[in-house]
Amino acid sequence: MENFNFYSPTYFAFGKDRENEAGSLVKRFGGSKVLIHYGGGSVVRSGLLDRVKASLDKEGIPYVLLGGVKPNPRSGLVYEGIDLCKKETVDFVLAVGGGSTIDSSKAIAAGTVYDGDFWDFYMGKRIDEALPVGTILTIAAAGSEGSPDSVITKEEGMFKRGASGDAIRPKFSILNPALTQTIPAYQTAAGITDIMAHLHERYFTNSKDVEVTDRLIEGLLLTMIHEAPRVIANPNNYEARANIMWAGMMAHNNSCGVGRSQDWNSHAIEHELSALYDCAHGAGLAVTMPAVFKYVYKHDVMRFAKLAVRVWGCQMDFDNPEATALQGIACLENFLRSIGMPLNFDELGAKEEDIPKLVDVLCYGNGRTGSISGFVTLDIEDCTKIYKMMV
Repeated sequence: MENFNFYSPTYFAFGKDRENEAGSLVKRFGGSKVLIHYGGGSVVRSGLLDRVKASLDKEGIPYVLLGGVKPNPRSGLVYEGIDLCKKETVDFVLAVGGGSTIDSSKAIAAGTVYDGDFWDFYMGKRIDEALPVGTILTIAAAGSEGSPDSVITKEEGMFKRGASGDAIRPKFSILNPALTQTIPAYQTAAGITDIMAHLHERYFTNSKDVEVTDRLIEGLLLTMIHEAPRVIANPNNYEARANIMWAGMMAHNNSCGVGRSQDWNSHAIEHELSALYDCAHGAGLAVTMPAVFKYVYKHDVMRFAKLAVRVWGCQMDFDNPEATALQGIACLENFLRSIGMPLNFDELGAKEEDIPKLVDVLCYGNGRTGSISGFVTLDIEDCTKIYKMMV
Protein backbone atom coordinates (compact mmCIF):
# COMPACT_ATOMS: atom_id res chain seq x y z
CA MET A 1 0.00 0.00 0.00
CA GLU A 2 1.27 3.46 -0.93
CA ASN A 3 1.35 6.56 1.30
CA PHE A 4 -1.82 8.62 1.04
CA ASN A 5 -3.82 11.54 2.37
CA PHE A 6 -7.58 11.18 2.65
CA TYR A 7 -9.80 14.19 3.24
CA SER A 8 -13.55 13.81 2.75
CA PRO A 9 -15.49 16.31 4.89
CA THR A 10 -18.81 16.42 2.99
CA TYR A 11 -21.89 16.41 5.24
CA PHE A 12 -24.48 13.96 3.92
CA ALA A 13 -28.19 14.28 4.64
CA PHE A 14 -29.63 10.97 3.41
CA GLY A 15 -33.26 9.90 3.18
CA LYS A 16 -36.78 10.90 2.28
CA ASP A 17 -37.75 14.58 2.12
CA ARG A 18 -34.28 15.79 3.13
CA GLU A 19 -34.32 18.37 0.32
CA ASN A 20 -36.54 20.44 2.59
CA GLU A 21 -33.47 21.05 4.75
CA ALA A 22 -31.52 22.78 1.96
CA GLY A 23 -31.98 26.26 3.41
CA SER A 24 -30.80 25.34 6.90
CA LEU A 25 -27.77 23.53 5.48
CA VAL A 26 -26.82 26.48 3.27
CA LYS A 27 -27.00 28.70 6.36
CA ARG A 28 -24.99 26.17 8.41
CA PHE A 29 -22.19 26.27 5.85
CA GLY A 30 -22.05 30.03 5.55
CA GLY A 31 -24.17 30.85 2.52
CA SER A 32 -25.92 34.23 2.47
CA LYS A 33 -26.78 34.50 -1.23
CA VAL A 34 -27.16 31.44 -3.42
CA LEU A 35 -26.93 30.48 -7.06
CA ILE A 36 -29.38 27.62 -7.63
CA HIS A 37 -27.98 25.74 -10.61
CA TYR A 38 -30.09 23.09 -12.31
CA GLY A 39 -30.99 21.51 -15.61
CA GLY A 40 -34.72 21.88 -16.00
CA GLY A 41 -37.29 19.30 -16.97
CA SER A 42 -38.07 17.00 -14.08
CA VAL A 43 -36.49 19.27 -11.44
CA VAL A 44 -39.13 21.87 -12.34
CA ARG A 45 -42.04 19.54 -13.17
CA SER A 46 -41.67 17.47 -9.99
CA GLY A 47 -41.85 20.52 -7.77
CA LEU A 48 -38.33 19.90 -6.43
CA LEU A 49 -37.11 23.34 -7.46
CA ASP A 50 -40.07 24.97 -5.73
CA ARG A 51 -39.36 23.00 -2.54
CA VAL A 52 -35.74 24.12 -2.60
CA LYS A 53 -36.70 27.76 -3.11
CA ALA A 54 -39.23 27.51 -0.27
CA SER A 55 -36.55 26.09 2.00
CA LEU A 56 -34.23 29.01 1.24
CA ASP A 57 -37.09 31.50 1.67
CA LYS A 58 -37.81 30.02 5.10
CA GLU A 59 -34.24 30.80 6.17
CA GLY A 60 -34.33 34.29 4.61
CA ILE A 61 -31.60 33.44 2.10
CA PRO A 62 -31.87 35.23 -1.27
CA TYR A 63 -31.04 33.37 -4.45
CA VAL A 64 -30.66 33.64 -8.20
CA LEU A 65 -31.44 30.91 -10.70
CA LEU A 66 -29.47 29.43 -13.57
CA GLY A 67 -31.01 26.48 -15.38
CA GLY A 68 -30.15 24.82 -18.65
CA VAL A 69 -27.50 22.26 -17.69
CA LYS A 70 -27.37 19.43 -20.20
CA PRO A 71 -25.67 16.03 -20.02
CA ASN A 72 -21.93 16.39 -20.69
CA PRO A 73 -22.06 19.97 -19.32
CA ARG A 74 -20.70 22.73 -21.53
CA SER A 75 -18.25 25.54 -20.92
CA GLY A 76 -20.63 28.20 -22.27
CA LEU A 77 -23.05 27.80 -19.37
CA VAL A 78 -20.15 27.79 -16.91
CA TYR A 79 -19.00 31.19 -18.20
CA GLU A 80 -22.57 32.45 -17.91
CA GLY A 81 -22.76 31.21 -14.32
CA ILE A 82 -19.45 32.83 -13.39
CA ASP A 83 -20.62 36.17 -14.75
CA LEU A 84 -23.93 35.86 -12.90
CA CYS A 85 -22.27 35.00 -9.58
CA LYS A 86 -19.91 37.97 -9.85
CA LYS A 87 -22.70 40.36 -10.83
CA GLU A 88 -25.02 39.18 -8.03
CA THR A 89 -22.26 38.77 -5.40
CA VAL A 90 -23.24 35.15 -4.84
CA ASP A 91 -21.31 33.37 -2.08
CA PHE A 92 -22.71 29.81 -2.32
CA VAL A 93 -23.57 27.52 -5.25
CA LEU A 94 -26.36 24.97 -4.81
CA ALA A 95 -26.56 22.25 -7.46
CA VAL A 96 -29.96 20.62 -7.92
CA GLY A 97 -29.62 17.67 -10.29
CA GLY A 98 -27.25 14.93 -11.32
CA GLY A 99 -23.55 14.76 -11.96
CA SER A 100 -23.65 17.16 -14.90
CA THR A 101 -25.30 19.87 -12.80
CA ILE A 102 -22.91 19.29 -9.91
CA ASP A 103 -19.85 19.37 -12.18
CA SER A 104 -21.05 22.59 -13.81
CA SER A 105 -21.68 24.08 -10.36
CA LYS A 106 -18.17 23.19 -9.23
CA ALA A 107 -16.69 24.84 -12.32
CA ILE A 108 -18.72 27.99 -11.67
CA ALA A 109 -17.67 27.98 -8.00
CA ALA A 110 -14.00 27.76 -8.94
CA GLY A 111 -14.20 30.26 -11.80
CA THR A 112 -16.01 32.92 -9.77
CA VAL A 113 -13.06 33.47 -7.42
CA TYR A 114 -10.37 33.08 -10.11
CA ASP A 115 -8.93 35.94 -12.12
CA GLY A 116 -8.09 33.81 -15.17
CA ASP A 117 -10.04 31.49 -17.45
CA PHE A 118 -11.72 28.69 -15.49
CA TRP A 119 -10.58 26.28 -18.23
CA ASP A 120 -7.05 26.55 -16.80
CA PHE A 121 -8.25 24.11 -14.15
CA TYR A 122 -9.30 21.64 -16.86
CA MET A 123 -5.82 21.78 -18.36
CA GLY A 124 -4.15 20.65 -15.15
CA LYS A 125 -4.12 23.61 -12.73
CA ARG A 126 -5.29 22.45 -9.33
CA ILE A 127 -8.32 24.15 -7.78
CA ASP A 128 -7.26 25.61 -4.44
CA GLU A 129 -10.07 28.13 -3.93
CA ALA A 130 -13.77 28.16 -4.80
CA LEU A 131 -17.15 29.28 -3.55
CA PRO A 132 -18.69 26.62 -1.28
CA VAL A 133 -20.90 24.12 -3.10
CA GLY A 134 -23.88 22.12 -1.89
CA THR A 135 -25.80 19.48 -3.83
CA ILE A 136 -29.25 17.93 -4.02
CA LEU A 137 -28.77 14.75 -6.00
CA THR A 138 -31.39 13.50 -8.47
CA ILE A 139 -29.57 10.57 -10.12
CA ALA A 140 -27.10 8.03 -8.76
CA ALA A 141 -24.21 7.90 -11.22
CA ALA A 142 -21.28 10.29 -11.31
CA GLY A 143 -20.48 10.39 -7.60
CA SER A 144 -19.74 14.12 -7.88
CA GLU A 145 -21.82 14.71 -4.77
CA GLY A 146 -18.94 13.39 -2.66
CA SER A 147 -15.87 13.94 -4.81
CA PRO A 148 -13.34 16.74 -5.43
CA ASP A 149 -13.71 16.28 -9.19
CA SER A 150 -15.53 17.95 -12.10
CA VAL A 151 -15.73 17.17 -15.83
CA ILE A 152 -16.67 19.83 -18.40
CA THR A 153 -16.79 19.88 -22.21
CA LYS A 154 -15.20 22.90 -23.86
CA GLU A 155 -17.34 23.80 -26.85
CA GLU A 156 -14.40 25.21 -28.78
CA GLY A 157 -12.74 21.97 -29.90
CA MET A 158 -15.21 19.78 -27.92
CA PHE A 159 -12.57 18.79 -25.38
CA LYS A 160 -14.05 16.86 -22.45
CA ARG A 161 -11.64 17.16 -19.53
CA GLY A 162 -11.55 16.93 -15.76
CA ALA A 163 -10.39 19.15 -12.92
CA SER A 164 -9.87 18.45 -9.24
CA GLY A 165 -9.28 20.04 -5.86
CA ASP A 166 -10.62 19.71 -2.33
CA ALA A 167 -11.97 23.26 -2.61
CA ILE A 168 -14.80 21.99 -4.85
CA ARG A 169 -15.70 19.00 -2.71
CA PRO A 170 -19.32 19.71 -1.66
CA LYS A 171 -19.84 21.14 1.81
CA PHE A 172 -23.06 19.15 2.03
CA SER A 173 -24.99 16.77 -0.19
CA ILE A 174 -28.65 15.88 0.18
CA LEU A 175 -29.35 12.34 -1.00
CA ASN A 176 -33.02 11.39 -1.22
CA PRO A 177 -33.35 8.09 -3.12
CA ALA A 178 -37.03 8.82 -3.79
CA LEU A 179 -35.96 11.64 -6.14
CA THR A 180 -34.47 9.01 -8.48
CA GLN A 181 -37.62 6.88 -8.79
CA THR A 182 -38.92 8.69 -11.89
CA ILE A 183 -35.68 8.27 -13.85
CA PRO A 184 -36.17 6.13 -17.01
CA ALA A 185 -34.69 2.64 -17.00
CA TYR A 186 -32.02 3.52 -19.59
CA GLN A 187 -30.71 6.46 -17.56
CA THR A 188 -30.83 4.39 -14.39
CA ALA A 189 -28.77 1.70 -16.08
CA ALA A 190 -26.32 4.27 -17.44
CA GLY A 191 -25.85 5.59 -13.92
CA ILE A 192 -25.23 2.10 -12.57
CA THR A 193 -22.66 1.54 -15.31
CA ASP A 194 -20.87 4.77 -14.40
CA ILE A 195 -20.72 3.70 -10.75
CA MET A 196 -19.27 0.32 -11.74
CA ALA A 197 -16.74 2.07 -13.98
CA HIS A 198 -15.53 4.20 -11.06
CA LEU A 199 -14.94 1.00 -9.12
CA HIS A 200 -13.13 -0.75 -11.97
CA GLU A 201 -10.91 2.28 -12.57
CA ARG A 202 -9.64 1.89 -9.01
CA TYR A 203 -9.50 -1.90 -8.97
CA PHE A 204 -7.09 -2.15 -11.88
CA THR A 205 -3.99 -0.91 -10.14
CA ASN A 206 -0.26 -1.55 -10.25
CA SER A 207 -0.01 -1.16 -6.46
CA LYS A 208 0.55 -4.33 -4.44
CA ASP A 209 -1.09 -5.57 -1.24
CA VAL A 210 -4.15 -3.30 -1.24
CA GLU A 211 -6.55 -5.91 0.10
CA VAL A 212 -8.72 -3.53 2.15
CA THR A 213 -9.67 -1.37 -0.82
CA ASP A 214 -9.87 -4.44 -3.09
CA ARG A 215 -12.53 -5.86 -0.79
CA LEU A 216 -14.42 -2.56 -0.57
CA ILE A 217 -14.55 -2.36 -4.36
CA GLU A 218 -15.61 -5.98 -4.72
CA GLY A 219 -18.38 -5.49 -2.15
CA LEU A 220 -19.74 -2.42 -3.92
CA LEU A 221 -19.65 -4.18 -7.28
CA LEU A 222 -21.59 -7.10 -5.79
CA THR A 223 -24.12 -4.61 -4.45
CA MET A 224 -24.61 -3.11 -7.90
CA ILE A 225 -24.99 -6.55 -9.48
CA HIS A 226 -27.67 -7.40 -6.89
CA GLU A 227 -29.59 -4.13 -6.92
CA ALA A 228 -29.53 -3.24 -10.63
CA PRO A 229 -32.00 -5.93 -11.77
CA ARG A 230 -34.30 -5.12 -8.85
CA VAL A 231 -34.50 -1.43 -9.66
CA ILE A 232 -34.86 -2.02 -13.41
CA ALA A 233 -37.76 -4.38 -12.70
CA ASN A 234 -39.35 -2.03 -10.16
CA PRO A 235 -38.32 1.64 -10.48
CA ASN A 236 -40.14 2.45 -7.23
CA ASN A 237 -38.04 0.07 -5.13
CA TYR A 238 -36.83 2.62 -2.60
CA GLU A 239 -34.41 0.29 -0.83
CA ALA A 240 -32.69 -0.70 -4.07
CA ARG A 241 -32.50 2.96 -5.06
CA ALA A 242 -31.05 3.80 -1.63
CA ASN A 243 -28.32 1.17 -1.88
CA ILE A 244 -27.40 2.28 -5.39
CA MET A 245 -27.30 5.94 -4.39
CA TRP A 246 -24.98 5.37 -1.43
CA ALA A 247 -22.81 2.98 -3.46
CA GLY A 248 -22.46 5.68 -6.12
CA MET A 249 -21.10 8.11 -3.54
CA MET A 250 -18.76 5.51 -2.03
CA ALA A 251 -17.48 4.57 -5.46
CA HIS A 252 -16.15 8.05 -6.15
CA ASN A 253 -15.28 9.86 -2.92
CA ASN A 254 -11.99 7.90 -3.17
CA SER A 255 -12.42 5.82 -0.04
CA CYS A 256 -11.93 2.90 -2.44
CA GLY A 257 -8.89 4.47 -4.10
CA VAL A 258 -6.52 5.40 -1.30
CA GLY A 259 -3.06 3.85 -1.13
CA ARG A 260 -3.12 2.62 -4.71
CA SER A 261 -2.45 3.83 -8.23
CA GLN A 262 -5.55 4.10 -10.37
CA ASP A 263 -6.41 3.60 -14.04
CA TRP A 264 -8.96 6.03 -15.62
CA ASN A 265 -8.06 5.10 -19.20
CA SER A 266 -11.59 3.82 -19.84
CA HIS A 267 -12.94 7.20 -18.77
CA ALA A 268 -10.48 9.11 -20.93
CA ILE A 269 -11.33 7.00 -23.98
CA GLU A 270 -15.08 7.32 -23.33
CA HIS A 271 -14.95 11.07 -22.86
CA GLU A 272 -14.23 11.50 -26.55
CA LEU A 273 -17.35 9.48 -27.40
CA SER A 274 -19.71 11.50 -25.20
CA ALA A 275 -18.06 14.76 -26.31
CA LEU A 276 -18.49 13.98 -30.01
CA TYR A 277 -21.83 12.15 -29.97
CA ASP A 278 -23.38 13.60 -26.79
CA CYS A 279 -24.29 10.09 -25.64
CA ALA A 280 -24.91 9.23 -22.00
CA HIS A 281 -21.56 8.87 -20.26
CA GLY A 282 -22.53 5.54 -18.68
CA ALA A 283 -23.67 4.15 -22.01
CA GLY A 284 -20.34 5.14 -23.54
CA LEU A 285 -18.54 3.39 -20.69
CA ALA A 286 -20.54 0.21 -21.33
CA VAL A 287 -19.05 0.14 -24.82
CA THR A 288 -15.59 1.25 -23.74
CA MET A 289 -14.80 -0.81 -20.63
CA PRO A 290 -14.95 -4.33 -22.12
CA ALA A 291 -12.80 -3.28 -25.07
CA VAL A 292 -10.17 -1.67 -22.83
CA PHE A 293 -10.14 -4.65 -20.49
CA LYS A 294 -9.72 -7.15 -23.33
CA TYR A 295 -6.83 -5.07 -24.64
CA VAL A 296 -4.91 -4.69 -21.37
CA TYR A 297 -5.78 -7.76 -19.25
CA LYS A 298 -2.50 -9.55 -19.96
CA HIS A 299 -0.67 -6.75 -18.14
CA ASP A 300 -1.85 -8.39 -14.88
CA VAL A 301 -3.86 -11.50 -15.66
CA MET A 302 -4.23 -12.51 -12.03
CA ARG A 303 -5.85 -9.21 -11.05
CA PHE A 304 -8.50 -9.68 -13.74
CA ALA A 305 -8.89 -13.32 -12.76
CA LYS A 306 -9.28 -12.40 -9.07
CA LEU A 307 -12.11 -10.00 -9.95
CA ALA A 308 -13.74 -12.68 -12.08
CA VAL A 309 -13.72 -15.14 -9.17
CA ARG A 310 -14.60 -12.79 -6.32
CA VAL A 311 -17.25 -10.70 -8.05
CA TRP A 312 -18.64 -12.81 -10.89
CA GLY A 313 -18.29 -16.22 -9.24
CA CYS A 314 -16.12 -17.68 -11.97
CA GLN A 315 -14.15 -20.86 -11.25
CA MET A 316 -10.41 -20.20 -11.14
CA ASP A 317 -8.48 -22.09 -13.80
CA PHE A 318 -4.94 -22.14 -12.42
CA ASP A 319 -3.66 -23.86 -15.55
CA ASN A 320 -5.13 -21.13 -17.73
CA PRO A 321 -5.77 -17.94 -15.71
CA GLU A 322 -6.24 -16.00 -18.95
CA ALA A 323 -9.41 -17.97 -19.58
CA THR A 324 -10.72 -16.98 -16.14
CA ALA A 325 -9.86 -13.34 -16.75
CA LEU A 326 -11.69 -13.31 -20.08
CA GLN A 327 -14.66 -15.10 -18.54
CA GLY A 328 -14.95 -12.29 -15.99
CA ILE A 329 -14.94 -9.66 -18.75
CA ALA A 330 -17.62 -11.66 -20.58
CA CYS A 331 -19.71 -11.69 -17.38
CA LEU A 332 -19.46 -7.91 -17.21
CA GLU A 333 -20.59 -7.63 -20.84
CA ASN A 334 -23.54 -9.96 -20.22
CA PHE A 335 -24.56 -7.96 -17.16
CA LEU A 336 -24.41 -4.66 -19.04
CA ARG A 337 -26.49 -6.17 -21.83
CA SER A 338 -29.03 -7.45 -19.28
CA ILE A 339 -29.68 -3.95 -17.94
CA GLY A 340 -30.11 -2.50 -21.43
CA MET A 341 -26.75 -0.93 -22.14
CA PRO A 342 -25.16 -0.74 -25.63
CA LEU A 343 -22.03 -2.78 -26.29
CA ASN A 344 -20.78 -1.51 -29.66
CA PHE A 345 -20.48 1.57 -31.84
CA ASP A 346 -23.69 0.93 -33.78
CA GLU A 347 -25.80 0.63 -30.64
CA LEU A 348 -24.21 3.75 -29.18
CA GLY A 349 -24.58 5.79 -32.36
CA ALA A 350 -20.83 6.12 -32.95
CA LYS A 351 -19.15 5.87 -36.37
CA GLU A 352 -16.08 3.88 -37.33
CA GLU A 353 -14.96 6.60 -39.75
CA ASP A 354 -14.62 9.00 -36.79
CA ILE A 355 -11.94 6.91 -35.07
CA PRO A 356 -8.98 9.01 -36.41
CA LYS A 357 -10.67 12.14 -35.03
CA LEU A 358 -11.37 10.45 -31.69
CA VAL A 359 -7.80 9.28 -31.16
CA ASP A 360 -6.29 12.56 -32.29
CA VAL A 361 -8.28 14.57 -29.72
CA LEU A 362 -7.76 11.88 -27.07
CA CYS A 363 -3.99 11.69 -27.43
CA TYR A 364 -3.04 15.18 -28.62
CA GLY A 365 -5.91 17.54 -27.84
CA ASN A 366 -5.89 20.17 -25.08
CA GLY A 367 -2.16 19.88 -24.35
CA ARG A 368 -1.73 16.10 -24.36
CA THR A 369 1.48 14.73 -25.85
CA GLY A 370 0.56 11.49 -27.58
CA SER A 371 -0.57 9.03 -24.91
CA ILE A 372 -2.77 8.47 -21.85
CA SER A 373 -1.53 6.80 -18.69
CA GLY A 374 -3.12 4.53 -16.12
CA PHE A 375 -3.00 0.80 -15.48
CA VAL A 376 -1.19 0.64 -18.84
CA THR A 377 0.20 3.56 -20.83
CA LEU A 378 -1.64 3.71 -24.17
CA ASP A 379 -0.36 5.53 -27.24
CA ILE A 380 -2.30 6.56 -30.33
CA GLU A 381 -1.86 3.12 -31.94
CA ASP A 382 -3.18 1.38 -28.83
CA CYS A 383 -6.16 3.71 -28.60
CA THR A 384 -6.96 3.22 -32.29
CA LYS A 385 -7.04 -0.55 -31.77
CA ILE A 386 -9.28 -0.20 -28.73
CA TYR A 387 -11.79 1.99 -30.58
CA LYS A 388 -11.82 -0.52 -33.45
CA MET A 389 -12.62 -3.30 -30.97
CA MET A 390 -15.82 -1.40 -30.16
CA VAL A 391 -17.11 -1.41 -33.73
